[in-house]
Parts: sequence; structure tokens; C-alpha cells
Amino acid sequence: MISRMMTRFVLIILFIAAEITRSKFNDIRDAEINRLLKKLNKPALKSIKLIKFSPDEDIIDCVHMKNHPIYDHPLFKNHTIQMRPSSYPKEWNNKSSDTEKQNTVIQLWTINGKCPKNSIPIRRTKREDILRVGSIERYMKKDSNNIPQSKPTYSTNDNVTHEPYVQTPREFSLAQIWLLAGPNNSQLNSIEFGWQVYEGKYGDANPRYFVYWTKDGYNETGCYNLECDGFVPVNQEFALGAAVHAVSTLGGQQAQFSTTIWKDPHSGHWWLRVNNHIIVGYWPSTLFNHLENSATEVQWGGEIIYPKNSLLHTTTQMGSGNYAQEGWKKASYFRNLEIVDDNNILRPPTGTAYLYMTKENCYNVVSGSHDVWGLYFYYGGPGRNRNCI
Repeated sequence: MISRMMTRFVLIILFIAAEITRSKFNDIRDAEINRLLKKLNKPALKSIKLIKFSPDEDIIDCVHMKNHPIYDHPLFKNHTIQMRPSSYPKEWNNKSSDTEKQNTVIQLWTINGKCPKNSIPIRRTKREDILRVGSIERYMKKDSNNIPQSKPTYSTNDNVTHEPYVQTPREFSLAQIWLLAGPNNSQLNSIEFGWQVYEGKYGDANPRYFVYWTKDGYNETGCYNLECDGFVPVNQEFALGAAVHAVSTLGGQQAQFSTTIWKDPHSGHWWLRVNNHIIVGYWPSTLFNHLENSATEVQWGGEIIYPKNSLLHTTTQMGSGNYAQEGWKKASYFRNLEIVDDNNILRPPTGTAYLYMTKENCYNVVSGSHDVWGLYFYYGGPGRNRNCI
């Protein structure tokens, strides 16, 4: 009887100790989340709510330039924010065709108001955003599988407005441009811009604009959008992380947007321009080591991520979910691919361009050249199918 009572007593003590430990852990985690939210969500001059396109009810905060996130970075405490590039690539075509103007992608939140002068729009981060992915670290980082590869290897529903189907919230599908420099390991420098469907991060299945950067191969540095200090937005009407409003219709009207990333030879900053007229902002060159002077490789394409331990390939789609050979109005595409050379001149990436696919039966790519489209490629696929398991 005494032995049995002692056993119960010890078990109760252990149980209580476990509860206290768990409570302390939760308190610490809550405090860390609160600190991050306070850091990310700056005082707002004005807040704009967008309900129509997001069940999470996106809130755009207009933050005064004096509270710009870049000032949180120890290297940029005294940084002078550059509001416009001091130079542009030579022979830049700043004109858009009527078709391009009609089909370009816009940010719908501006219908409900715009940010005042001397402020920038920042999508508000919520506690649920961080809890949804499980940790602060996972919220800010890309998966380690996403290091770009640098070695070459040699069914349709019409009239449906469509973005990629993503099987689970922890997976994503994206299209983007990468600018790379340095060894393809922990020294890799990368600048990235595009759109992604990532419910685990944003809380819905809408395509959203994003930027990303890293200087150590996605290990300790870098983040999405403004979740750490690095990218310097300067535009009053373009919010990183905001939903893409217009998407293409299979067999119908195609939505598109143009993207240019170039290095200002005077300031050294890497500038981002969207739709031929929106100067979004820049990555300071001093953020990097290998990318400080130039990029050694540029990549365009689609990417998906799914758990490594999956027994079957994911059904997450890339692009429209159609294979590249489906072509115009069926498959997703990149066109007019150009690079800015050492003389600050835009030109096609001739000579060293190659195609790369990791799972050709799941997703593929077909390239070509055209008088109007220049160098282009179609890409995408449905994911798991009878040839991709």
C-alpha cells in the first residue's frame, strides 16, 4: 500500500512539472511572437482593409518613411533611402502595348485608398500567420530544398479562372526570377521576386507577390518580404505580400506582368521594377558579399515544394497545372527574357542559357524564340499523375 501510494505521488509530481514546463515554453513563445509582431507592424498613418480577396481580411498599414523597416538593420541605422534609381539600363523600352496595359496585374487594395505621401504600404502580420506555420523561423525562411540548381541536365478545363492548386497548406507553388552569385552552398547570395500560392504562410490560396533574399544559402540570413531587414520598398501603391488580382483564364484572356531587376551602377543598389512603371524598391548592395558587385547567374521558372517524406508525389500544380507543350492560353509562360550586361545594356541571354527540370513527368518546360516574344518558354504541370508517382 505504501509503495503504490508513493508511485502515484511521484507520477503526479512529474505531471505537474511537465505542465509547468509547457506553460513556461508557451509564455516564452508568446513573448517572442509579440516582440516580432511589434517589430514588423510599425505605427501606421493610415490602415486599409481588403476583405474581398482574402478570408483573412488583409490589412495594409501606411507606415511613415521615418519608421521604415530598413532602419532596424544594424548596417543601415543611418541609411539614406533612395527614392528613385539614379540610372536605368540603356535602350530601355518604357512603352507598353495596349494589350499589355489591359492585361497587366494590379493590386486591388488601392481601390479602398492609397498611402499618403512619405509613407509605404506594408501588409500587416498577424499572430495567426506565425502560428499557422509553427515557428518564427519557419515563418521567415524558405525551405532548405529551395537552393537553386546551377548544373544543366539534358488535361485541361477551358474558360476557368485559375491559379495553381496546392495540395496542403505547408506546400507552395511559385513563379519567380532569381539573381545569384557565389558558390551553390552556404555562401550562395540570391535576390528573388515573383508570385506564389502559399496558404500556410498567407492564410489563403490567392497568388501573392513576394521578394526574398539570402546571403548564406537560406541558412541564417534572408526572409520573405519585410519579415527581416533587407529590402527597401519606396512605392506608395505596391504592397509586398498583397494578393494578385488578375489571373489568366484557361483558353481565354491572359494576365501578365513584367519584371526587371537591375543594378544601379551609381548607388550599387539592386532595383525592382514591375509593369514597366512601378519602381517597387531595392536591395542595398552592401547586404551581400558575392552579389555586391554583380550576379553570375539569372534564373527564371516555376517551383513547388512538398514534404520530403511523402510516399507519393504531391498533386500540387506548377503554373496553370498544364504541361508546357499545351502552349498559348493553356500553359504558363515567361517571355522576353533579357539580362543587363556589364555595359548596362539589355540583351537576350545568348550562349549560356539552358533548360533545367527535376521531375519531367510531373512538370516540364519548352523554350523557343519569337520576333515579338523574344526568348521565351512555357512551363508547368499537374504534379502527381500516372507517369509521376
